[in-house]
Amino acid sequence: MSRVIHVLTGCTAVGKTELALRWAEVNGAEIVSCDSLLFYRGMDIGTAKPTKTELARVPHHLIDVCDVREAVDVTYYVTNARAAVEGIFVRGRPVLVTGGSGFYLKAFFGPVADEVAVPEELRTEIRTRLEREGLAALVAELRALNPGGLGALDVHNPRRVTRALERCRASGRTLAQLQMEFAARPGAFADCAVRLAELVREPAELDQRIDARVAQMLGTGLIEEVRALLASGLKDNPSAAKAIGYRETIDFLAGRLPECDLAGTIAKNTRALVKKQRTWFKTQLPEHARIDAATARAAELFS
Repeated sequence: MSRVIHVLTGCTAVGKTELALRWAEVNGAEIVSCDSLLFYRGMDIGTAKPTKTELARVPHHLIDVCDVREAVDVTYYVTNARAAVEGIFVRGRPVLVTGGSGFYLKAFFGPVADEVAVPEELRTEIRTRLEREGLAALVAELRALNPGGLGALDVHNPRRVTRALERCRASGRTLAQLQMEFAARPGAFADCAVRLAELVREPAELDQRIDARVAQMLGTGLIEEVRALLASGLKDNPSAAKAIGYRETIDFLAGRLPECDLAGTIAKNTRALVKKQRTWFKTQLPEHARIDAATARAAELFS
């Protein structure tokens, strides 16, 4: 069997779930999720996670594998996605990756994380310096370690500056050297052929779907879900707590957002996310087919 990975992506609310299920059923495939929030048990309504009935239609991987307090990064994703893909190949079944998390999607087309190990004590030291001395002090040290310049690094972004300084200090190399080494590395799926398709919809139609989705989430218990997740430690995982749908509901529960504004705020922030996703898919992914989700035929997604 050829080592082919089929990847179906598209913006939030475009309709990936049902078409992915139909394609997988027609082709006897298994689905590997590429959504950074579907990992988490209990984050169901706000993520539009496939229902138990939908999950039962086709074998799924990387859904409900983590406690909500666990931090997950791209290295975790790549390691576990690779293991899932290998298992599907062993079983002789087609692989369908579906989701809209751009950085994780990029892992199927090239390297996304270097192999620099940063000791925890170094992370703590640099984080403490940022708090005590400010961003300018970290940028000054980075410039001293990189006499050839900092390239395209956003020196106004504390997270990126911190990460760059950690990597330079831990490796003893400049950012330019690290970038050259990174570019030369094969991606985790370099031994596979990857076929990519993106589902799209007209903006007005997608806006209607977003409004309907938000109404359904609130109508089926999003507020109660967030209450339960907060009791389970949601705030211990800032990335999950800041996810659209969750952060707005947390603000509502804390009295910072009126209930009458909750649906509209979630919808507005979802549209802003969709705009970012469209740009990401256009600029960060290789050339690919763009398919109208309103008329798409599942059997023909990758034909």
